[in-house]
Amino acid sequence: MFGVKNKKKYKIPGGKIRRLIKTEEGCIATDRITVDGSKVGFMYREEPNTNYPDSGWRFMAGDEDDEYMNNPKNHSVYQVNTICNYDLDIIQFLDAPTGTAFIRDKTGKFVLDEGWENPEN
Repeated sequence: MFGVKNKKKYKIPGGKIRRLIKTEEGCIATDRITVDGSKVGFMYREEPNTNYPDSGWRFMAGDEDDEYMNNPKNHSVYQVNTICNYDLDIIQFLDAPTGTAFIRDKTGKFVLDEGWENPEN
């Protein structure tokens, strides 16, 4: 219906989000993280959108298929700090340059995804 907002039930309520990093820049993350509570399984940094306070970071659980990703209702814009509250493991990688991607390996650690091709290229 026109004018009716989709109310998402976030795994971490807004009042429980703690300040973990200094930046207030934004990012995009999927509902698999913020609604379902999955850990970040794949993250990449593209050139930030200069029209917004954008970090360039994009966060996914890693199991989203094309159909899921093509539905704009399945991802939203957040402060990077918010996603850090969902997964502390990402913090150490936030200073990585644009064009960088990390994937969580079988041991649960993030590793550089050297085979990733930036969709902007």
